[in-house]
Amino acid sequence: MPKVSIVIPAYNAIAYLPEAVDSVLQQTFTDFEVLIVDDGSSDGTVEWANQMTDPRVRVISQTNQGSSGARNTGITAAKGEYIALLDADDLWEPTKLEKQLRYLSENPSVGLVDTWTILVDQQGKSMGKVVVSYAESDNVWKQLVQFKTVCCCDSTPVIRRSCFETVGLFNGDLRFLEDLDLWIRLASRYTFGVVKEPLVRYRQHPGSKSTNCQGTLEAFRTIIEKAFESVSAELLPLRERGYGRVNLYLAWKAINNQDYQQALHFNRQAIAHYPQLLLSWNYIRQTIALALLKQFGSQNYDRVRSVIHTIRRRGIMNYEL
Repeated sequence: MPKVSIVIPAYNAIAYLPEAVDSVLQQTFTDFEVLIVDDGSSDGTVEWANQMTDPRVRVISQTNQGSSGARNTGITAAKGEYIALLDADDLWEPTKLEKQLRYLSENPSVGLVDTWTILVDQQGKSMGKVVVSYAESDNVWKQLVQFKTVCCCDSTPVIRRSCFETVGLFNGDLRFLEDLDLWIRLASRYTFGVVKEPLVRYRQHPGSKSTNCQGTLEAFRTIIEKAFESVSAELLPLRERGYGRVNLYLAWKAINNQDYQQALHFNRQAIAHYPQLLLSWNYIRQTIALALLKQFGSQNYDRVRSVIHTIRRRGIMNYEL
């Protein structure tokens, strides 16, 4: 039996899937199986995948069920002791699995181990930003409900298979933040760990579902209210902090969408829920970005942002929580 099962949901992702699979096959840790779950694609994904000659690669085809349904199909069919998730448009560095499996071996109480993430554009070029996490304590649940970065993206975690038997699979009824929902359930029962290196390249797409601000907010509301159904009174203030931080996050998304009015709305909602954000550097930067967007308009703001990204790429990468 393979040590690790790598689940790759694929829906019309043939433009990126071969590169993603190649990054898996180049791993220094080799005791794995790859489960490509074709989620009703019409772009030749099945035909391409069926040509793979590596015996570790399996293809599962199904009618379209969305990313959660595809991941759940792969997890259910997996044979490995550990489950690794990889989106079809993301990439792994060669030592990713090796370092995460070593961490899990050395820390038997850890249920999920994460890594840091490099943000790249559609062409795979670095955007000058590394998303980091320091979620290694028993307080990961508290961080998650405050919408703090724990799992940098869906392509970073390696999870013990036994954890899914305890907390269940992805919630197929959620259209957004289904990963956050699962991480919260896992954190309520297990310790998390992280390899503090950028071992995943996370591709950013204009118009992706992560830019749908209202849908993201509604999903967060569903998840957070369920998480706080039966907690002690002393934990209730964390709920308002979570609403504050998710609104601040959505304001950034609206800025990227060049929607000034929506960004301003989310910015104000963030402070209404969690006034202490006024003192955060993230809020100060966002206020400056809002002013630039209002003053110069979307076209000129894009030029300013492009210059900032160029400076980041040529200098030291920007690490953020």
